[in-house]
Amino acid sequence: MRTKPSAAAGAISAAHAREHLAEVINRVAYAKDRVILTRRSKALAAMVPMEDVALLEEIEDREDLKAARAALREVKRKGTIPWTRLKKELRLDS
Repeated sequence: MRTKPSAAAGAISAAHAREHLAEVINRVAYAKDRVILTRRSKALAAMVPMEDVALLEEIEDREDLKAARAALREVKRKGTIPWTRLKKELRLDS
């Protein structure tokens, strides 16, 4: 993880972004620039085009699906624990 982004990465201070918000939004939305917001030269957040967000969400969905399929395979291999037993083991039965 980068803590001191370079100017080439589109890094700008949060104060500059606040003063020029419309311009920064246009850079991100229309020019498809990625802008890293910094404070005291440390990366805080990023503004990215919606296409980047959609791609990240697709990647997350694929990873979630992979984990769900692995969990189902484990259930088939090992079975499940009945709720009554689990409640007792976790001391949830009052």
